[in-house]
Amino acid sequence: MHASYSIQAAAERTGLTVHVIRAWERRYKAIEPQRTAGQHRHYSEEDVERLALLHRVVQQGRSISKIARLPTEKLRTLVAPDPRNSRLREAADTDDPTTIDRREALAAVTRFDGPELEAALQRTLLARGCQALLRFVVAPLAKEIGDLWRAGELTVAHEHFFTASIRVFLGELTRQFAAPINAPRLIVTTPSGQLHEIGAVMAATTAASLGWRPLYLGPSLPAHEIAGAVLRNEASAVALSIIYPEDDPALPDELASLARLLPSGVRIMVGGRAAHLYSEKLQEIGALYAESMEEFGFQLDSLRRTAPFKIELRSQGQG
Repeated sequence: MHASYSIQAAAERTGLTVHVIRAWERRYKAIEPQRTAGQHRHYSEEDVERLALLHRVVQQGRSISKIARLPTEKLRTLVAPDPRNSRLREAADTDDPTTIDRREALAAVTRFDGPELEAALQRTLLARGCQALLRFVVAPLAKEIGDLWRAGELTVAHEHFFTASIRVFLGELTRQFAAPINAPRLIVTTPSGQLHEIGAVMAATTAASLGWRPLYLGPSLPAHEIAGAVLRNEASAVALSIIYPEDDPALPDELASLARLLPSGVRIMVGGRAAHLYSEKLQEIGALYAESMEEFGFQLDSLRRTAPFKIELRSQGQG
């Protein structure tokens, strides 16, 4: 008899959450489990292996949307690449200054060495500019530190040290971009319950570099506070970062509340490692979803070309 696993058992065997498994099945058709007469999911050994492979490839930095439909055999090759190719990539990485800076930045984090971390970030900024710093150093470093924390190789203190250091460094960088007074305003934060703020800090810096006037409000703000900040600052858009937790049952309602409270014409922009797991709600409220910081930049450019924005209050409950 072939082994069969419930969704909870599949989650425990693969390291995924039940919420993620359901999202990958529903949105990306990554897996098609058998169902009982009562519509309960049952996963075979092959299904569990496929989910585990997808999880490992995503942890290596690939997007689930790009790999969800790949054959299982192809996924095996992605998690076990040709050693010759690995050596070639490692040699190429060694020659890449941003990779060297990223490794030195990680080493500085492990030692709680603030000056050396800042020096590594500054080297990339001077050599390659703001966008390269965000895309090739800060973003992958944040993911790597998060993975090391989950694996028990770094502590919560290391993660907090990194977050605080990046917030200060990028905050100073953001203030150096001089946007005109009539530049569109962007409110940047994370929804209530989302405590990881690196993605939001990066979004604010990206927006400033592209001619916006971002106002970063810190993490974990309830919908009514975000909407209030939009009204008081006559903001044209809201940028939200969703990273962790990945299976917050209260988040869809928070997003729906924000959409109801915002003035018409104000766009909601959402990104972050866990944002795709809430894709149905994002589509329902008409939010723009950015799979990467680069895509977020393209969306900002597109919105900015339509400026100046006219904010009109919704008729329901706002006079």
